[in-house]
Amino acid sequence: MSASTLAPPPRQVRRARAAVAALFLTNGAVFFNVVPRYPQIKADLGLSNAVLGTALAGYSIGALLAGLLAGAAIRRFRSARLAAFGIVITTIATLAIPAAPNWFALGAVLFVVGALDSIVDVAQNAHGLRVQRRYRRSILNSLHGVWSIGAVLGGLMGSAAAGLDVPLTVHLGISAVTFSLVALAAYRFLLPGPEDAERATEAEDLAAADGHPGAPPAHHRPGRRSFTGPAVRMLAALSALAACGALVEDAGASWGAIYLSDDLHTGAAVAGLAVVVFQGAMTVGRLAGDRVVDHFGQRAVAQVGAALAAVGMGAALAVPTVGTTLGGFAFAGLGFATLVPAAMHTADELPGLPPGTGLTIVSWLLRAGFLLSPPLVGSVADLTSLRVGLLTVVVAGVITLVLARVLSRRTS
Repeated sequence: MSASTLAPPPRQVRRARAAVAALFLTNGAVFFNVVPRYPQIKADLGLSNAVLGTALAGYSIGALLAGLLAGAAIRRFRSARLAAFGIVITTIATLAIPAAPNWFALGAVLFVVGALDSIVDVAQNAHGLRVQRRYRRSILNSLHGVWSIGAVLGGLMGSAAAGLDVPLTVHLGISAVTFSLVALAAYRFLLPGPEDAERATEAEDLAAADGHPGAPPAHHRPGRRSFTGPAVRMLAALSALAACGALVEDAGASWGAIYLSDDLHTGAAVAGLAVVVFQGAMTVGRLAGDRVVDHFGQRAVAQVGAALAAVGMGAALAVPTVGTTLGGFAFAGLGFATLVPAAMHTADELPGLPPGTGLTIVSWLLRAGFLLSPPLVGSVADLTSLRVGLLTVVVAGVITLVLARVLSRRTS
């Protein structure tokens, strides 16, 4: 049965979709309220680029370690409660950022924020998948698009606060109250019941579609699988693609405002626009990505996107003005919008691997990319300049252009 012939979902399910979308929005907005204030935090603490990058890595370390606990936490507290109240706790944790007296304390606070955000991220995705099963068609891509909209909203709030010289404590306090209220309001409309409540119906539908009611469908039946040479090589290439995506996303989030502020000597409000245009372009790419990939295939979209990002950022660094720089970050966000989902999707379907192994490995190495990128770019910037450090975006584009051949040519 096609999505177009399905009956409209019940009102409760539609409300649940809106509620979980609100959680995705707040999750994107909370942390990106902080990103445009990095130049001020760097100046207030007197940090070098390398030291700031090391402190920022605390966020990724916390996310990397806490990700292991998300499954157990969801089983104990359920995804709805964990996602909604986790956002509230995360906003409270961000209030400690202005109080950090040195880079180590800043890194410790970001460690906690990253750990909380990682668990919230898994919980909201788990609940989004519950809602998707009730819809009986894909809605998860649109939820990730809403997350990007939240990131743009947060970036705009942070840029405006920086431009108006709003104290960081006041700014993050307003953010905490606003998004906590949104999360708490959304909680009452999320799906009730246990996490597996929708799986039984889904399994029955799949079994019936496979022609054997009451039995697992063919693609769900267990089989003997083991690691093979081709699978390992594919997995390595896909992990490298995901790492390239992480590096580019971190460049837009962590270094865009600092580059505009320190190297191009812009004001705080203009500097904060780097993350806004980057996330805005990525949002457009994600919302349009499914249709474009269906038409042209994952490989072609990734290769064209990588070329667009490399040429755009390369031109921006070659001719360093405010306009070209913002354009370069926009091209990078648009070009890499679909890369990480494509790598995850391909890894999850690799033959020769136990179910879920490919996706798990690529996801973990994606987080490792987010962990290593800030100190890498910061160290290069201190040895040369941040302008040279941002050449890593161009390098990531070239690597992606070469490795994207492992992605599918298929258009459906």
